[in-house]
Amino acid sequence: MGSRSGISRRSVLKAIPVGLLVAASDGALARGLTAAAPAAFPQPVVSTTRRAFGPMPGVLAQTLDVRFTDVLIPGYGQVTTRAYNGAVPGPTLRLRAGDTLQLTHINGLPPNEPHEGDHNRPHDANSFNLHTHGMHVSPSGHADNVLRAFAPRTADEVSAGAPEPRYVTTIDVPADHPAGTYWYHPHLHGATAEQVIGGMTGVIVVEGDVDEVPEIKAAADIVVCINELKVKDGKIPAFTAGNWVTGIPSVFTVNGTVNPTLTLRPGEVQRWRLVAATAFTALPLKVTGAGGDLTMHQIAQDGVTLSAPVARDMMPLTMGNRADVLVRGGAAGTYELRADGVSGPLMTIEVTGAPVEPPMPLPTVLPAGKQFLDERDIANPGADREVVLHADPGVFAGAFPTAFRMLGSHPTPAANPGGDLTRDPAYGLFDPGYVNHTLELGRVERWTVRNDETRTASNHPFHLHTNQMLVTHRNGERLDPPVWHDTIGLAGGSPGDSVTFLVKYEDFTGHAIAHCHQLHHEELGMMQLVAYVEP
Repeated sequence: MGSRSGISRRSVLKAIPVGLLVAASDGALARGLTAAAPAAFPQPVVSTTRRAFGPMPGVLAQTLDVRFTDVLIPGYGQVTTRAYNGAVPGPTLRLRAGDTLQLTHINGLPPNEPHEGDHNRPHDANSFNLHTHGMHVSPSGHADNVLRAFAPRTADEVSAGAPEPRYVTTIDVPADHPAGTYWYHPHLHGATAEQVIGGMTGVIVVEGDVDEVPEIKAAADIVVCINELKVKDGKIPAFTAGNWVTGIPSVFTVNGTVNPTLTLRPGEVQRWRLVAATAFTALPLKVTGAGGDLTMHQIAQDGVTLSAPVARDMMPLTMGNRADVLVRGGAAGTYELRADGVSGPLMTIEVTGAPVEPPMPLPTVLPAGKQFLDERDIANPGADREVVLHADPGVFAGAFPTAFRMLGSHPTPAANPGGDLTRDPAYGLFDPGYVNHTLELGRVERWTVRNDETRTASNHPFHLHTNQMLVTHRNGERLDPPVWHDTIGLAGGSPGDSVTFLVKYEDFTGHAIAHCHQLHHEELGMMQLVAYVEP
């Protein structure tokens, strides 16, 4: 059960002018999770932690009911899709470091179609699981374990009247977990892409020290969850071919609405939690208007607070990225949040009303989100890990001809090592029985990841589960300062993008994955298995 308390309650109350919400978490579908009144700017419903004793750690208990639902997308129309609790996106989960996240999943979807083909082909579209993207939590057991499967009833069980199955995820959030913006989505190999482009996503907010910075505390705290939906004939098309959704325009929504309008007073500062909950499209974001652009003052990247705000005219988000930004209203007028490559505005910002005098200030320093790693602590300086994101067309017969591979220093072995590796049916493709990377807790290692595609449109974002990556170099040039990421956009080109990062394997053992977050590439094999082990 949820309750409004502490920072959660204050943040919601501050946002009342743009979204009046009731926080609750008490059951299937939207029961107890309804907006209290219509609002000019939509916000997802909010579920917060129940605390027995003031600031002591508590439990956020939330039911996520998944079934096909006719969801009304304002500005577009009705879409039949798999949804969390009947809404796109699902509820925002607000908790603090040290809390426990306890989720009950109800699978109300129809039985899966039979699948006897390769595991790197779409299958079991009505099974799912849950990934808390970007969070540093256990990947094992009933926690952030993407190797689990929450299957629906079988046809025989439906005929027999068996109850819909329930599954439980229990995640203990470390007491020192960085405060910031994260998100959740299903991650069952074979079904992820189809479910995410149908809107099965939601935001996680870990509250903490950055929220108490006076200039941030005074700002309205607003979730801006950007979904990318692929809709054909009112439904999400099944993943049946490699060119699956070519020719189907993406429908971009913010908090489940096409181009909603947000109101900002001149001189007012708002905190926007930008979430790129997209499967295929990167979002280089700008806030632009007839009188010029509004500057986005970035305070966090992928859930980790920066050392100081960074003023940006353009905020690059690849698929899966988040950025917290402070935006101050300028001259009165109409502005739009736009992304290069997306035809229409993602949302409209009306700067209007009585100016805030004096204008609300911006912070100059921020609490350290996560301590930087030191290259002098690298465990094996001569044994860096390398990942090359690579695609070979025309390898397979049938509807999925392209082999999407992860090569480099630890590829999945070839089926025919002495043959033509560009035609090999296994080389560099995900194998759930093969561990590509064995990673010892406590070690600091350096990875280089590059995209060797020549087409700039061939974006292969790299995502490592469980541990954040400190990006030190991009395209061979050192970053000063380095930046923490959990997902890194890598465009193709001549040459394609490359990054070097440091990572320390901390706290948790178990199997997790590294993969391309262009989700249909991952579905077709661009993924590796990692094992976090005790030294």
